[in-house]
Amino acid sequence: MRLDIHIPQYTQPYFEGYPPFNNVKSSDSAVSDIMKLITYHKKEGYGLGAVVGDYVIDLKEETGACCIFSLLDMGDEGMEKAGKAVEKAEARIKEGNVDGLLKLEGLKLAAPIPRSRKNIVCLGLNYAEHVKEGGSDRDLPPHPIFFTKPSTTITGPTDPVLYHKATERLDYEVELAFVIGKKGKDIAKEDALSHIAGYMVMQDISARALQRQHLQWYRGKSQDTFAPMGPYLVTPDEVGDPGKLDIWCKVNGVMRQNANTEDLIFDIPTIISTLSDGITLEVGDIFATGTPSGVGAAYMKNGVSGLLQVGDIIESGIQHIGTMRNVVVSELP
Repeated sequence: MRLDIHIPQYTQPYFEGYPPFNNVKSSDSAVSDIMKLITYHKKEGYGLGAVVGDYVIDLKEETGACCIFSLLDMGDEGMEKAGKAVEKAEARIKEGNVDGLLKLEGLKLAAPIPRSRKNIVCLGLNYAEHVKEGGSDRDLPPHPIFFTKPSTTITGPTDPVLYHKATERLDYEVELAFVIGKKGKDIAKEDALSHIAGYMVMQDISARALQRQHLQWYRGKSQDTFAPMGPYLVTPDEVGDPGKLDIWCKVNGVMRQNANTEDLIFDIPTIISTLSDGITLEVGDIFATGTPSGVGAAYMKNGVSGLLQVGDIIESGIQHIGTMRNVVVSELP
């Protein structure tokens, strides 16, 4: 049975034009230009763009990149081309010339990376207050706790989240995600941030019943649509210090999570340094840094559980990055 509510159109990922995994050009440095990169739906497939005020420029025409991977694989050369295109567009807009530009408002955004090359690497229990809400006798983890979500969990910033029949306890977890822009291994903490291409908002949607049933978290974190992300891939210069960002989540307009990334137990340099110790991180790899306290499993008000129900509206936001809005549905349109 479909819900009698308005939900954003859901579109299956489209792969034509995406470069093969081994077609990667190394870069001496990650992204430095200030940009908000987007992937948007077209009649056939996806478009790659950069946001310039209320407008979007088509980066395929400006850079030759067919998709976000293609742009990242170009390294500094691709980003310099994109940066120059943004500067030209800004100058044109100031002059009142918007010919050839797209209106951001009229575009249906996909996830900036609609389908990752590898699993999304996630962190569990990485905010102290979130650890405490899971059990008062639980100690803080001495080392980062890593798990992964498959690429098939990825969905867009306004796409619906499916409440699958496999679970009875659906939960939200807003997280700061980042994308690797420079390949590396054994990366020192002081060099870690230079390997980042950009940042996104992400929801680590979780099936709590499946998490408990299987002990390890993979199945409970890996249902289709369980990783909404976006709305943009925002480059580091625009974000500033990723360790000082307000992060929040609302359900049906009620604030559930409200924190700052300075509360991370293991910061981003530690995450990158730890996981790259003997493991090569590659361009396009996605990391999610963990969620603050206030998840639905721990939220109770007037005797009502905070777990998600069909029809709920999840709003997720991070300072300097953007906001997502996803509706929980029982069936995808």
